[in-house]
Amino acid sequence: MIAFARTCAAIAATASKLEKIALVGDYLRTLDDADVQAAARYFTGNPFPQAQERSLAVGGRTLIDAAVAMWGIDDAALAVAYRASGDLGAALGQFVRPSPDLGLFRETLTPSRLYALLVEIADAAGKSAQKRRRILCERIFSACTEPLEATYVIKIMTGELRIGLREGLVLDAVAGFARDPRAVRRAAAIAGDLGAVALAAKHDTLDQLAIAYHAPIAFMLASPIAYGSEYTELVSSAWLVEDKYDGIRIQAHVTPRRISLFSRTLNDVAASYPELVEALRALPGSCALDGEIVAIRDGRVLPFRFLQARLQRKDVAPDLLREVPVRLICFDALALDEEFLLDLPLAERRTRLAEVLAHADERTVAAAPWTALEERAAAETVHERFEASRERGNEGLVFKRTDSPYTPGRRGKSWLKLKRELATLDCVVVAVERGHGKRVGVLSDYTFAVRAGDDLAVIGKAYSGLTNVEIAEMTAWFEAHRLPPDEAHASYRRLALKRREILVEPSIVVEIAFDIIQRSELHASGFALRFPRIVRLRPDKRPQDADTVERVAEIYAEMLEREGMGDR
Repeated sequence: MIAFARTCAAIAATASKLEKIALVGDYLRTLDDADVQAAARYFTGNPFPQAQERSLAVGGRTLIDAAVAMWGIDDAALAVAYRASGDLGAALGQFVRPSPDLGLFRETLTPSRLYALLVEIADAAGKSAQKRRRILCERIFSACTEPLEATYVIKIMTGELRIGLREGLVLDAVAGFARDPRAVRRAAAIAGDLGAVALAAKHDTLDQLAIAYHAPIAFMLASPIAYGSEYTELVSSAWLVEDKYDGIRIQAHVTPRRISLFSRTLNDVAASYPELVEALRALPGSCALDGEIVAIRDGRVLPFRFLQARLQRKDVAPDLLREVPVRLICFDALALDEEFLLDLPLAERRTRLAEVLAHADERTVAAAPWTALEERAAAETVHERFEASRERGNEGLVFKRTDSPYTPGRRGKSWLKLKRELATLDCVVVAVERGHGKRVGVLSDYTFAVRAGDDLAVIGKAYSGLTNVEIAEMTAWFEAHRLPPDEAHASYRRLALKRREILVEPSIVVEIAFDIIQRSELHASGFALRFPRIVRLRPDKRPQDADTVERVAEIYAEMLEREGMGDR
């Protein structure tokens, strides 16, 4: 693991994407088959394949106890080290003391050997499971010979690699093995295990990978178009039109033995929707479907706030099931049995979807209604359809090219969404402040940012929009996830926050509404929002799903164009 650790340190030290890709690729090419699988997974931040129902289940206390037993760490010294780094791996790693030479019995820690030990930790069960986990941690630590090696081994175990390496860059590095780089991304979507993809790419067997159900595929996204424009984007090609639902995007994986419902954060939320799980059991064979959960009563879609009562509930009481009935509205089929459908045109995927859902109870699981868009449809026609969608309780419209493949994780021009508002932005909360008056005891003032490349750029601050209950719950979360400025990652220091603001982990996504975008030198984004307000928390989205500075610039340019002002 020494070579892995040195590679990670080099990756963390460069901001160049191309250099990061080269470092990963060069390292992977030095490994044998077993090690290339394990190392590729480690670079993604998760040591286990997505499809496996396996987690390490080892906490910081267990790691600290094992490190103390192996290296005799003093509590006061550890506290100082942790305050200096804010990272458990970096704090513990500096105390490494190589074990006495055991000759032939010394264990060498390779990626595959570490993986085998991590599997033992994850699979430990029974009354002595905790003791077994600690012993295995001690065994791992005893094999570490350098501080850097121990640091990155612990980072893998805590799931906090933090070297500025997104999964897409690892895929680009793995693509160096393959004749067709595009085949690597497709294989990653099929297999749900980057380790298996790396090995297959190495041996040119990507076409032999089987579909890994219950390993979520990144969602295809729609690009927004401005309400009231000429809709020139819709002039060419054939399009179908669907309502845009105000619900929870869901990817359903159905196999005879298991039902999974993955949210936008790729977490399985099936426990929150037992009636959907039961309804999906009626579907034949295996399938992966894309859709949206909406709250619905008497045939009408309810506002999103009704769904919030169901979010993240592991045990849904019968009265809540009656109070907030839900329906899964499906609009795409990604896989059927052993056939992967992503490369098929949308029109064919919709036909296959209809065949599958013919077996479902449409009161609970149904196909999204759609109609064809007339060639060169006039703006008045689009607006009529938009108003009809709003009357049905939905947000607006989605236009989809009938010949488009399903492109995971991409926001291209094959899917377009239409909403009436100027826009809302999904932003990441980076700092909080205590409120004023009645809110002086809670953290109610949120400073939020948009994505700027691999960094975050502040665009404003909001004080209103959440309920007192939501503010109280989020206050507890923010207090537990503070990032003191002197311990924060360098990229967050560039946010130029005021001294009274409390820096927090950039994990919470909020939807922000506003009246006007203005140019501004006050914020790093170069823009400011007039009268920003929080529409809602977005627990269904990850920080990497937040909007970008480029999207802000597009909205600004569109606003000026509608006003006849041009860019100024």
